[in-house]
Amino acid sequence: MVQSAAEDVDGYLAEVADPDRLTALVRIRELCRTELAGHEEVMAYGMPAYRRSGGEPEVAFANQKQYISLYLLRPEVREAFAERLAGQDMGKGCLRFRRAERIDFGLVRDLLRAVAAAPAPAPGPGDAC
Repeated sequence: MVQSAAEDVDGYLAEVADPDRLTALVRIRELCRTELAGHEEVMAYGMPAYRRSGGEPEVAFANQKQYISLYLLRPEVREAFAERLAGQDMGKGCLRFRRAERIDFGLVRDLLRAVAAAPAPAPGPGDAC
């Protein structure tokens, strides 16, 4: 599934047919809910996302056709973890896991902690203050 029409994350997860992927996605969700204190869970761009109240998503995850993706929408976090991410399958803003059983949940946890510790992003030019 690239984008989902699910109204909430429970509905999104209910669409996942592969039990191994579902287990991995539920674990990623649990880590997001635990580590991203002060963030709210929303559906954005057809996938589960986490944002500070009223802000833009900072983290999202998705069940793609060929992999599970974790979107790290804070470039400074990706840069801070460049060494640890060097051996990972990375897109411009996402970390791809082609096999659910090989997800490094310790790395995911550390990335989420870094996002939570980072100051809130400054509003963009069109954002309300």
